[in-house]
This record gives sequence, C-alpha cells and structure tokens, in this order.
Amino acid sequence: MDEKVYFCTKFSFMQEMILILDFGSQVTQLIGRRLRELNVYCEIHPYNKIPVIGENVKGVILSGSPFSVRDEKAPFVDLSGIKGKLPLLGICYGAQFIAQHFGGEVKGSVAREYGRAQLHLLDLSSLMWLGVDDDSQVWMSHGDTITKLPENARAIACTDDVFFAAYKIDGEETYAVQFHPEVFHTEDGKQMLENFAIRICGCKGDWTPDSFIDNTVASLRQQLGDDKVILGLSGGVDSTVAAVLLNKAIGKNLTCIFVDNGLLRKNEFEDVLDSYKEMGLNVIGVHSGHLFLEKLKGVTDPEAKRKAIGSTFIDVFDAEAQKIEGARWLAQGTIYPDVIESVSVNGPSCKIKSHHNVGGLPEKMNLKIVEPLRSLFKDEVRRVGRALGIKRELIGRHPFPGPSLGIRILGEVTEEKLRILRDADDIFIKGLRNWPCELPSASYPNEMADNLYDSIWQAGTILLPVKSVGVMGDERSYEYTIALRAVISTDGMTADWVHLPYEFMAKVSNDIINKVRGVNRVCYDISSKPPATIEWE
Repeated sequence: MDEKVYFCTKFSFMQEMILILDFGSQVTQLIGRRLRELNVYCEIHPYNKIPVIGENVKGVILSGSPFSVRDEKAPFVDLSGIKGKLPLLGICYGAQFIAQHFGGEVKGSVAREYGRAQLHLLDLSSLMWLGVDDDSQVWMSHGDTITKLPENARAIACTDDVFFAAYKIDGEETYAVQFHPEVFHTEDGKQMLENFAIRICGCKGDWTPDSFIDNTVASLRQQLGDDKVILGLSGGVDSTVAAVLLNKAIGKNLTCIFVDNGLLRKNEFEDVLDSYKEMGLNVIGVHSGHLFLEKLKGVTDPEAKRKAIGSTFIDVFDAEAQKIEGARWLAQGTIYPDVIESVSVNGPSCKIKSHHNVGGLPEKMNLKIVEPLRSLFKDEVRRVGRALGIKRELIGRHPFPGPSLGIRILGEVTEEKLRILRDADDIFIKGLRNWPCELPSASYPNEMADNLYDSIWQAGTILLPVKSVGVMGDERSYEYTIALRAVISTDGMTADWVHLPYEFMAKVSNDIINKVRGVNRVCYDISSKPPATIEWE
C-alpha cells in the first residue's frame, strides 16, 4: 500500500470552513448537513484526530456523545489551541465537556431530559438567538446536567427542568447548548447554527454547487495533468456525477467502464449506456452476465451471493481495464458519509467499516485513486449534478444495491427468476413514474415531486422463495409471490415505509399478476428501518 496515492478534491487550504469534532453521536452528520444547507463548508473529524487548523477554519463545533463526561473513559480533547482563539460551540456532550474541564460541574440529573422541551431565552441580545423565538421547541437527549458554570460564564437560556440549557463564556466567542440544534425537532435549530456560522464565525456562506464545480475541475486538472483515468460506472447518481466532473476536467483521458452483470433492471444496461454516450462520455459497455450467473449457481446465502458478485465484478473490470494503455488512476464515486463511516471514533456512530468503493479494486489494479465527490453528502451530489446539466432522470434515480437484483431474489438466482423479477419491477417502477402526486421531492425537499417515484427515496421489488395457491382462469395455480418495497429517507441510515395510494397499489398488483407469468400474489412491505433494512438481503 505504500505506493498507493489517494487523491480527493479537498479545500482545507482554500475554502473557509467550520471544523466539527465528533465524539461519537448518532447525529453528528446532521450538524454537517445543516451547515452545508446554509452553504457553509464543514468537515467532520474524530475528536482524537484533529487536523492542522489553518486560517480558513472559522470556528469549531463539539458534537454530542453516548458517553457521560463523568465516565472514567470519557472522550477528551485538548482545546488549548481552540477555546478563546476561535468561536466554539459545544452541543450536549460538548457543552458539558467545556463546563467540566474549565471550572464548572456536571452531575447525574434527577430530572433527566429526553425529547421535547421549551427553550426560555434569558439573554435576548445574544447573537445565538437572532431570529429565534422565545419558548421555541428544542430536542434534549442527556442524562447528566450542568450544575455549575465555568468562571466568567453565564446562562443565556433555560428550560423548565434545566437552568443551564445554554451558556456563553464572556470575553470569548464560546457558546454551549445542552440540546441538539441539528435535529428536526428543534424548531429554530437551523437558525441557531446559521447564527453561529455566519454571524459569530463570520463565514460568507459561499459553498455552492457552482463554486464546488469550479474548484474541483481546477484541482483535478492540476493533479491529473495528462494522466489517464479509469472509472467504473454503475448507472447510479454518484458515479454519474463523478464521471461528468472528470470529463469536464480531463475529457478523453477519462475512460468509463459500464459492466452488465446480468442482474440489472429491465433494459437498464442499454438505456443507461445510451444516456452516457449522449452526455459525451467515453464509455465502454461490457456484457458479462453469463459469468455472474455461473458464479451464482447453487448459492443461496446472502453474504455468499454478495461476495460472488463482488469478486466477479473485480475480475471483469480488471480484465477490461488492462486493455487501456497508460492508465494511472482509478476514479471512484466515494461520498462524504462513506469517508466518515470509515474512520474510527470511540462511539457507536462510527462503527469501523470499509466504505463500498474501496474493497478489492485498488489493491488488484495497483492504481492511484481519485475521489472527486469525497467531500459531498448525497443531496449535495444531486445539486452538483443539476448544476452540471445532467438529466433529471439520472440525477433523481433511486439508490440501487451494488449486487443489483441478485439480492432481491431470495435464495438461488436463476434466469427464470430474473425474468419474473425484471418484469414485475418494471411494472412497479413505471407505475410510480406515471402516477401524479402532490408531495415533496425526496431528492429536493424544497421542491414538489412530479410523480410518486420522485417523492420516494428508494423503491423496488423482491421475489420471495415461496409459492402460494391461487386461482387464475378457473384453474388452480401455484406460483411465486412478489413483495413491493418503497421507503422515504434522507440518507438511508433510517427509513420509513411509504403510504402509497390504495388505488395505485390495486392497479400495480393487478398488472403484475395479469402480465407477469409465474406470479399470483403481490404483497407490500410496511417495515421501517430499523428494525428492518431497506433491502431484504
């Protein structure tokens, strides 16, 4: 691995930013998302891996944590280079950490607060409360409470049960709140974060899709020069946007490879390949479905199927890539949540995992890696895609699993089962696209959706490994069951099932049973994540 070079377009030395130190909270990513919505660039780093703080860092935020500051092994961070020198905001654990380590006191509380509370403002002149309503709702999630403030600190807000709900240290721009302004249930939380980032830290709020594109293209040109780059396209949003950015920067020096693994949706390979060619991408389409199906023969375990599909893809992609002379870089559609989840923090929010783009390929191909979307959240990728002029139907595509329909067929994958699933899935997805609705868009919450498909985060069909008795044409049938799945989410980490109209469900069910040979029953999955997952395997 010593010879590997990982390059991503980061702006740590040019773009003003807020640094977020993560203590393991489940909602740390939400702090980043809210700031990005304000066009303020930010980066999330583990509390124990603080980067070099340059002049572009305008302020620091300390996240919440599952730990108590009173725990023997509670996370500790040295704030000597930050507190009193830069604007600082402590949230929940962060607020209690500042109090505990700078002369205050934190104790276990009898009146613990979990859930909604009303915030009473004690200092209406505080910059933190500009545009914030007195008695607005906030979201609490803590068992400890601050019983004594640090020297020179004063309370600027309270709730009915906690007096030091928010405080400021005089003589420095240090603020702390024991609630979570980043979550949806804190009514004026986004306004509070805007006050901190824009009014207290002095950020300009100039982190826009256009500025990202300009900076990224310039950075890619400088880094890559005349080198050749290979990118594996999947048809998904991330790889598509990455490809267009790279194409804008280096043109024909980018070669894209789109592999047909035999497990794609109906007509997907041909339709997506045509779209890529219309966009001017240098793309190679590879038909390899027979290889994947051969590897999947007799395989029923979900993890074994994933491994078989993944290893076969690596072999096919590598064989095709070897035909491209002089390639030095492998491009990947890694996005910011992948990066965050790949970093270890002593807390449950950052369970160590290798993000999905890294496994296998870099080691096998011995290429340097370029990740142009590494600093973006999913919604930002879509905004950048729109700014690049990518067609709405590509940018608004639902997430689709890497193993494709291979994990939407429970049990062994066969040609016959793929035919059944493709036909049923095609009816469901086309039905969602053709059914009008008056709901917010899942991809662009500030806009209305054109149809049911656009209002949903992810939808698909699952072929169950069971048959049931039915009656078709006065004859007894014994055929497969199809399950339909549609969920709403913001990042895929949690999801809830969509309340699809009964009239729509009746039409789709009727169409599938009448038009798909081999199916006589359709069910709808009404499970949320957690406890279920979005995919069934």
